[in-house]
Amino acid sequence: MQVLIRNGMVVTMNPGMTVYGKGDVLVENDRIKAVGQVDLNDVDANAEIIDARGKLVLPGLINTHVHTSQQLGRGLGDDVPLLVWLAERTFPYESQLTEEDSYISTLLCCLEQVKCGVTTFAEPGGQHVNGMGRAVSEIGIRGILARSSMDCGEGLPPVWQETTEEVLDIQVDNLKKWHNSANGRIKVWFGLRTIFNNSDELIVKTKELADQYGVGVHMHVAEIREEISFCQETRGAGTVTHLHNLGVLDKNFLAVHCVWLTDEELDLFAQHEVKVSHNPAAAMRVLGFAKIPEMLDKGICVTIGTDGAPSNNRMDLIDEMWLTSLIHKGRLLDPTAVPAQQIVKMVTVDGAKALLWESEIGSLEVGKKADLIVIDPDSPGMLPLHDPIANLVTSMHSSNVRSVMCDGRWVMKDRKVLTVDEKAILEEAKARAKAIRKRAGIELPERFPMVD
Repeated sequence: MQVLIRNGMVVTMNPGMTVYGKGDVLVENDRIKAVGQVDLNDVDANAEIIDARGKLVLPGLINTHVHTSQQLGRGLGDDVPLLVWLAERTFPYESQLTEEDSYISTLLCCLEQVKCGVTTFAEPGGQHVNGMGRAVSEIGIRGILARSSMDCGEGLPPVWQETTEEVLDIQVDNLKKWHNSANGRIKVWFGLRTIFNNSDELIVKTKELADQYGVGVHMHVAEIREEISFCQETRGAGTVTHLHNLGVLDKNFLAVHCVWLTDEELDLFAQHEVKVSHNPAAAMRVLGFAKIPEMLDKGICVTIGTDGAPSNNRMDLIDEMWLTSLIHKGRLLDPTAVPAQQIVKMVTVDGAKALLWESEIGSLEVGKKADLIVIDPDSPGMLPLHDPIANLVTSMHSSNVRSVMCDGRWVMKDRKVLTVDEKAILEEAKARAKAIRKRAGIELPERFPMVD
């Protein structure tokens, strides 16, 4: 089966960063067969032909950190201190999820990802990988799944209290069941929640298993000042320095947030080729400002993620691109910091590199997987296109994403999701969210008087 997308502005993100002002992309089955000017003699008579005149064609976007299992908890963590957010809202909510809840939550999250042009995401860990896997299989995008792994720490709900070996064994079982399933769209990594909840034994053994199975480690690192103090008091060094001392910093280590790093720890990241997921909205809520321009200057691979719904409320990577373009300029008072072309790299080729998937996704090149999006800029919010690459970052909205293809299959076309019943998922999500909150005993204050 072939699909020919013709006459669009094709932003390839190939090594030369080539942009074709009037270009074509030819897809055959699940791969890209040609990019640029396609010879019609190479196109089958029954090929689907899409006229993309006036539109932009990009690689599918890559969200390197999103909690799919938290989607039904959107709005539970607003305007409260971090400890309240964690102990009274997020942990009670997450600990009440069933596998079926996680399945619906992941479907809802994936719908939002598709609508904003994301074809690949990395999940840092919920508890029900089976539910996540079922959802990703059905909706048709790529996901790196992980289990939220914890073997120590205060305040953990009883259902999460497991030994180190139990935590590891469950993850290996998940990997054997789901890794490389769904035509290779699903991969399984090892997750580590935070240094608050991970023993040194778990951290070291997790890295050993990740190396053994040829996958990555996904961990929240140096999120808050209190984490650094805790690690210094209990382990004798800040989080990143301690991870270095344990020998786990490596090119298959994805560190998330990374707000409270010293300059020396930035050098450790660069030395060991650690990958970073920057989540600007979640960071601004309570964490602080990560040294993203400094990381980029040191050659660290920095990508962008949305985090989870209780941390951000918007699982829209396009919004995160816009925020990334602004907050570091403001912090440094430097309008040249983190320019638009850098941000487009962060959500495409660099995202693929961080997820150890760069040989197959992240750019529009012959032989790579056919993951792409079609963007229609004809809207009051995105026109005119004086600088198209800048517009992708500074003025594009998720509504401009018209069609999404993953693995050579249309997942969304002309804003209609084709793989699942969107309306049914929304209805189920509303009912399950209400039931979960009731089971968790989470009470929210009325912000304004409520009248029936």
